[in-house]
Amino acid sequence: MSRRGWIVWSVAALAVMTLAWVSPTVEAPVVSSAPFVARIELNGPIGPAAAEYVQGAIRRASDDGAKAIVLQLDTPGGLIESMRGIVAAILAAKVPVLGYVAPAGARAASAGTYILYACPLAAMAPATHLGAATPVDLGGGTPMPSPLGHAAPASGSTNRPAPSVVPAGDAEANKVLNDAIATIRSLAQMHGRNAAWAEESVRGAATLTASEAAAQHVIDFVAADPQALLAQADGRVVRVNDATVTLAVRDLPIRDYPPNWRARFLGVITNPTIAYVLLLAGVYGLIIEAFHPGSFFPGVTGGICLLIGLYALQLLPVSYAGLILMALGVALLMAEAFMPTAGVLGIGGVIAFVLGSIMLFRTDVPGYTVNLGVIAGIACCAVVILGLLLRLVMRARRARAFNGNEQMLQSTGELLDAIAAGGQGWARFGGERWRVQCEAALPAGAPVRVVSRHGLLLQVAAMRMGQGESS
Repeated sequence: MSRRGWIVWSVAALAVMTLAWVSPTVEAPVVSSAPFVARIELNGPIGPAAAEYVQGAIRRASDDGAKAIVLQLDTPGGLIESMRGIVAAILAAKVPVLGYVAPAGARAASAGTYILYACPLAAMAPATHLGAATPVDLGGGTPMPSPLGHAAPASGSTNRPAPSVVPAGDAEANKVLNDAIATIRSLAQMHGRNAAWAEESVRGAATLTASEAAAQHVIDFVAADPQALLAQADGRVVRVNDATVTLAVRDLPIRDYPPNWRARFLGVITNPTIAYVLLLAGVYGLIIEAFHPGSFFPGVTGGICLLIGLYALQLLPVSYAGLILMALGVALLMAEAFMPTAGVLGIGGVIAFVLGSIMLFRTDVPGYTVNLGVIAGIACCAVVILGLLLRLVMRARRARAFNGNEQMLQSTGELLDAIAAGGQGWARFGGERWRVQCEAALPAGAPVRVVSRHGLLLQVAAMRMGQGESS
């Protein structure tokens, strides 16, 4: 493919991706005459992609005429803004949303606990658990407004109130904690569930198993599978949009609503490791284009990767200090290439780059940190490139001056053609052809040595018998 073809295809791909970001996904509703129950599976960390998927799936299921929606949860937690978006979608749903923690071994931890409390009906499969809804910072102790991650469960019985994890004088932390408590208590009161334990799960990071949650009225019941869930939910009265609805869902078929292509795409690029790699690919692509102007492909590809990476970063809890450190590291590595400093700038750049990569995201929620193996691999590549650069610099410094007068005066070669006394001709020195002049007549092929240089003309003399080459 020609260079122009690469440019056209790259720009077209960029345009398609841009339209995908700014345009909502429009899907025609599929109205079914037969009643059914929709199922939405929310697995993994809760982030922007998960929130958009759940919101869109709830809307599509309602438009398709679902009698109820089963929101199946298995999550370690996630970002509070994404969690609030899912909670708002559940509360605004036109049909009942049945929260269900499944399969066996699943959990609704941290942000998942809020989502389960928001559902008009909540159930869990055996061998599952929920709780630990304390907002945590990177250190795990002081609440933060952005992430909802894991905190250590309260020791002893889950019925015993646990002390607050917030220091007494920390006003900002208390505001965050009290806001989280008010949120989960209001959800508990809306659906008539255990508000006291909901508060304890935030203050003391309390957790419950499925049977304990049912006994303490945190959930409505325990169900082994989705069909058992529908059977036990049938006939129950739930609150949906300020109205009471009697569920009639026994033995109804279950229709899955998997993520569409947009949600899958967002799920890929909002993975912190993928966003991190895209960002670096974009930066280095533009750098390569700057060093080799006119190649186009690295520049266009780098521009696309950089735009996608920046789009993903604005959806994630990014630390600007980490981002600045990464930029400083790249700048120092480039400076080392232009102004060799025996590795001082390069080593500083590698250190700044690694520290910035580790600090890039402000949350310890599982799945929302950059893989340390990727950081280590990129750092090792930077160190190898820096080592090669320093080696080339040191070799260049030790190398003798190319075509300098001192080097030429030590050179020996042979005539390419015969020279008359005082005439000029051509000779070969070290694989190069030079114009030479000699006071004596010499035949072609005669060995000569340089005695002086006048610009591009070399003055030579015949080598005497037994005279070796100068070193």
